[in-house]
Amino acid sequence: MNRLLMRLALLFATLVALSSPARAALDPALVAGFAGDFSSRISTIEALGVDGSEDARRVVNALEAGNLGVAADKVVILDGETVRDAASGEALEIAVADVDTITVNNRVRRSIATANAAFELVSPDAATRLASANVLIENASEALLPLFERTLASEQDEAVRSVISRAAARINLGSADAAKRLKAVEALGESSDPAVKNMLAALLEKQGEGKQATWVEPDAKVRDAAEEAIRAIEGRIATAQTIGTVFSGLSLGSILLLAALGLAITYGVMGIINMAHGELLMVGAYATFMVQGLFRNYLPAYVDWYVVAAVPAAFFAAALVGIAMERLVLRHLYGRPLESLLATWGLSLVLIQAARVIFGPQNLELANPSWMSGGIELAAGVVLPFNRIVIIGFAGFVLVLIWLMMQKTRLGMFVRAVTQNRPMAGCVGVPTARVDTLAFAIGSGVAGLGGLALSQIANVGPAMGTGYIVDAFMVVVLGGVGQLAGAVWAALGLGIVAKFLEGWAGAVIAKILVLVFIIIFIQKRPQGIFALKGRFADS
Repeated sequence: MNRLLMRLALLFATLVALSSPARAALDPALVAGFAGDFSSRISTIEALGVDGSEDARRVVNALEAGNLGVAADKVVILDGETVRDAASGEALEIAVADVDTITVNNRVRRSIATANAAFELVSPDAATRLASANVLIENASEALLPLFERTLASEQDEAVRSVISRAAARINLGSADAAKRLKAVEALGESSDPAVKNMLAALLEKQGEGKQATWVEPDAKVRDAAEEAIRAIEGRIATAQTIGTVFSGLSLGSILLLAALGLAITYGVMGIINMAHGELLMVGAYATFMVQGLFRNYLPAYVDWYVVAAVPAAFFAAALVGIAMERLVLRHLYGRPLESLLATWGLSLVLIQAARVIFGPQNLELANPSWMSGGIELAAGVVLPFNRIVIIGFAGFVLVLIWLMMQKTRLGMFVRAVTQNRPMAGCVGVPTARVDTLAFAIGSGVAGLGGLALSQIANVGPAMGTGYIVDAFMVVVLGGVGQLAGAVWAALGLGIVAKFLEGWAGAVIAKILVLVFIIIFIQKRPQGIFALKGRFADS
């Protein structure tokens, strides 16, 4: 009986404890700083961020929401019509009208953001903790050092540990203990951030003038370590920038490749300089825009996959326009290169005006799918965007398909035969007129795929293709007429060289230098990088 009574008593005590107001979890002196000036409030927020408890988060959230105030010398939280003590959470007999809410300024808001990042350091999601660490390293202060040390003692994710370690090192760089400064310099030497390099370089400067000048960093070992760390950081920055430039060149080259592949086929088969080829890119881009609109209106749950659905749409839209151009105009101008050039230039103007009438003169912006957003950060300021990575892979995919079509299919064999010797191909039964139409359709369709890729990194507009037609012709001429391998090498080579020259001399000078190089190269080797065997070589 006594045991039963004891159990009932414990149960009653537990129920009373659960139903009672929240117990005092925060030291009232900790939140009392909110009653002071802005500097006092910032110090209090930093202390709550280091505390990291749910009660500390509750108080900071109340401040951010404008529900933290002062009444009767107490820091309180407005909870609807109830006024609660900020430290304990207990309801107080204070009217809401008697509470003076605490104002914040930009410095306080930044401190709130830092405190919120500190709270997220205990998140179970490593990506969330890494994002928080990146916020904290930019706002590292001595007050956060205990939080960093506590995190380093328990954090298992290497990426988060690395960022937090560098954040702690930034703080320890100002320590009075030379051993701590040396350790901090060694830790910062693993960074690839130019800002860290500038921070370490400041240690190697002297302050004062003449014989009175003294080193900012008094310890020689720390200075030596700083010099070594700076060299390591500069090496990593140079490597990351070189990789970034090569990547930008590959990205530009992949666009040029998609634009030039179709041109290489049509120019190689029919010898027609198609000045409307850039507008076929535009057709593919507008087809992508229309597919995006259909997904937004009818399949909003799958809008992230509109790019995949736009691949056949862009190809066939541009191919149909190409077939119409070849059947209605170009077929009647074979053997007359000047007339065909002028005709295709006129067709390009017609297509541009048609786009203006249908879609309007303004540029349209397509949204990247979520899986193409973001990028890989190699170093501070050097990011490889996912959309450009996808475009490079897409260009390689299209290239493989074209190669398979040209080398493994009957149509590809006919195209190669007509390209090398049209009269002989006709004599052995190759339907040259049909091959012309199909080759023009495929070349136009590939240009449409180029427009799809271009729509993911640039705005879609009526004149978007005109900027690529000259570059596409340079790729075809440099690589060799009708040569896919030549187009690949020329496109990637021109893209990478152009990006390196842009970093050295600017975009305009780079374009001029590339053009001069191609003119000189063609003078020495008119057939391009890869010589074509057949009637073009003979001519």
